[in-house]
Amino acid sequence: MTTPRPTPLSYEQAGVQYDLIDPLKVAAQRAAAATAPHLAGHGFSEVAASRGESAYVVDVGPFYIASIVECLGTKTLVADEMQRLTGRSYFAGIAQDTIAMAVNDLITVGATPLVVQAYWAAGGSEWFADAQRSQALVEGWKAACDTCKVAWGGGETPALAGIVEDGRIDLAASCTGLVNPKQRLSLGEALAPGDAIVLLASSGIHANGLSLARKLAERLPQGYLTEIEPGLGYGEALLAPTTLYSPVTEALWAAGIVVHYAANITGHGWRKLLRHPKALSYRVHTVPPVPPVLRFIAEQAGHDAAEAYGTLNMGAGFALFVAAEDAARTVEVARTCGIGAWDAGRVEAGPKALHIEPLGVHFSGESLQLR
Repeated sequence: MTTPRPTPLSYEQAGVQYDLIDPLKVAAQRAAAATAPHLAGHGFSEVAASRGESAYVVDVGPFYIASIVECLGTKTLVADEMQRLTGRSYFAGIAQDTIAMAVNDLITVGATPLVVQAYWAAGGSEWFADAQRSQALVEGWKAACDTCKVAWGGGETPALAGIVEDGRIDLAASCTGLVNPKQRLSLGEALAPGDAIVLLASSGIHANGLSLARKLAERLPQGYLTEIEPGLGYGEALLAPTTLYSPVTEALWAAGIVVHYAANITGHGWRKLLRHPKALSYRVHTVPPVPPVLRFIAEQAGHDAAEAYGTLNMGAGFALFVAAEDAARTVEVARTCGIGAWDAGRVEAGPKALHIEPLGVHFSGESLQLR
């Protein structure tokens, strides 16, 4: 007797359509670029190459300032449901997720995170009355700041009844950092054929793909309590906090390793390796182990390798592009920081494309349109 294949469930069916979202991003970038001349009135200028990257960079003379704002997304809904099912609060981890969304983007341009600001918008003041949950959020936020050695400057805690659903909270973080000295700037000017692709391990789903993961939970007889491997439930695995990668990038600079380019592997999955506009090919020969929760999602959603790696991080949460002679040391530095790392591939001359050789998966440059 054969086991029936699951009915396929795409990210689009879960409610996320990048084909509709990405054109707005491009239009916004073009409008935003027209505002750059305002900086001249203050004696500063933008670094134009940072447009379309994960963080915006301004030249203020002796150093660069980088900034970013990021929303967590719908992972709070999983935490809410798991609290209902287990009586435990997961908001310390949710806090780390939120900071990671901003910090992991900021460091792609070579910045050292300096200040984080919080945006916690609840559906009503009652949300903050749950002392267990709200204190976990505060403690987790501070702990993540300590890990990244960043100051928590302040924030905003509005009660937005009628905009945010009652009993829910919408979380976001902004982060400002310094690129100092200026030689740390990593916008891809040095990215070239022969560079190594070093992949850093993810802790699980991180905070992208949760719309798909939540939709999938509706199909499971035990929902979030479904065991995906002995002793590990689906909801528990989804709530593993996002890895913070700034300790690695700081340690690399201290070790004298120059990062030519970096990509935070979030929405669009491994297609994010194609983020830089240069016409280059990226050939991956080593694929990191897939965390159980991501393997489970791909199997239950009926995804082939192309859809799985084009949607989820599949075990690689961050990519560093370094000179080939620095690849082994980069892996060593990351592992010393407690984060798995692999010398996974090489940059090649050729048309813009990503080739994941062990899986036979290929993405063309057209598969990622963010500019």
